[in-house]
Amino acid sequence: MRNDPIGLMDSGVGGLTVLKEIQRLLPTEKTVYLGDQGRLPYGPRSAAEVTAFTRQIAAYLRQKHHIKLLVIACNTATAAALPTMQAELPIPVVGVISPGARAGVQATRNHQIGVIATAGTVKSDQYRQQILAKDARNTVVSVATPELVTLAEQNDLVSAHAQEVVTQAVAPLKNQGIDTLVLGCTHFPLLRQAIQGAVGSAVHLVNPGTATAAAVTTLLDYWNLANDQSNDQPTAVYYTTGDADRFDRLANQWLNRTPVQAIPVTIQTLERAMQTTEGE
Repeated sequence: MRNDPIGLMDSGVGGLTVLKEIQRLLPTEKTVYLGDQGRLPYGPRSAAEVTAFTRQIAAYLRQKHHIKLLVIACNTATAAALPTMQAELPIPVVGVISPGARAGVQATRNHQIGVIATAGTVKSDQYRQQILAKDARNTVVSVATPELVTLAEQNDLVSAHAQEVVTQAVAPLKNQGIDTLVLGCTHFPLLRQAIQGAVGSAVHLVNPGTATAAAVTTLLDYWNLANDQSNDQPTAVYYTTGDADRFDRLANQWLNRTPVQAIPVTIQTLERAMQTTEGE
């Protein structure tokens, strides 16, 4: 089991920002990633629907690759499904909200923290709750910015249009006095340059993916799951329920490991994986 891969899931390409950090911190670990682009976006969907999608993807990754740990590399899915998946699966399950909240608390100097995320994540209120649970002195301003997900999925990251969209989306944070901004969607680090330009250089941007990767390293050590064959050639497998060519273009641009060639997988295949699990 120690030499089995780490599994990651997201609604699209955003979780690659978490995968990149895991590959950086754990270069000997095998990874398998599934981007559910065929059902993107998750943000407007109900918690029950997102939980169902997460169950299906987890079942598929476990059946196909015997993953030893699951990273829900999606804030919306973390908010909707993390406690359920932790209760149901016999392997460790990690989300991105708690690590991101802690990183935000550690970064702020004036206790004024902003959060940008999808509508579903903002509605869940989990970032605000977890930030305050870690330090009640903080004030949290949360803004739903779903249009940034569209930019990231279209690989429109640094154009004048992208900067305009980002600037308008984060405008409610202006004059709020924040010194720290948590990028509460894994797509958003792809737009880091535009976001920094919109909020100003004095605001510290927090990428929860970095903190999540650190949590994964700790869990692997705690559960004695770290790959013990350092001579193994690390492998990375990618799946998408959407356009594989579009996935590959962004992944090859973003990740340090190239070339990426995503394997298409149908939504029906994911649904069957869950049905097979339920029939066991």
